[in-house]
Amino acid sequence: MATQVIILNGGSSSGKSAIVRCLQAVLPEPWLAFGCDSFVDALPAKMQESDDGIVFAADGEVSVGADFRALEAAWMEGVAAMVRAGARVVIDDVFLGTAASQERWRKALYGLDVLWVGVRCDSTVAAGREGARGDRIRGMAASQADVVHEGVTYDLEVDTTHTESLTCARTIAAQVSR
Repeated sequence: MATQVIILNGGSSSGKSAIVRCLQAVLPEPWLAFGCDSFVDALPAKMQESDDGIVFAADGEVSVGADFRALEAAWMEGVAAMVRAGARVVIDDVFLGTAASQERWRKALYGLDVLWVGVRCDSTVAAGREGARGDRIRGMAASQADVVHEGVTYDLEVDTTHTESLTCARTIAAQVSR
């Protein structure tokens, strides 16, 4: 079976979104792109900064509640339904729940061919990117750089500390082609 889903997991500002854009350019077939940021942006405003929704602390820590998890599960099932209907999908995610986050995706994507990709970046470099972006809470990149990988298993890992997004995307695309 050919790869139907690519899931990129890495901390904030690790370079996942740039890799996704490059993947869409280098992969021969069309791939839809979805990410945790677009999911969070789709939440009702009242769920942002709610204990039942998602809370971004001043130090960059992120916590989520039961309502968030319920909608996240529905979103994951929706992504899986698109793949089952014939779409190829690349996901940009941050596994704040470490291995439990991967397990939630495994459940939703059961029976599909998934390529699991770890996107690593030195925390100092990610923090520098975070500051340059201006749309992230300072501290988020450093706090997530390593923890999101704990207990997670990958088919492939890339490191954007010193490697350009296009090079990482070509490495991933080569794995998809196998």
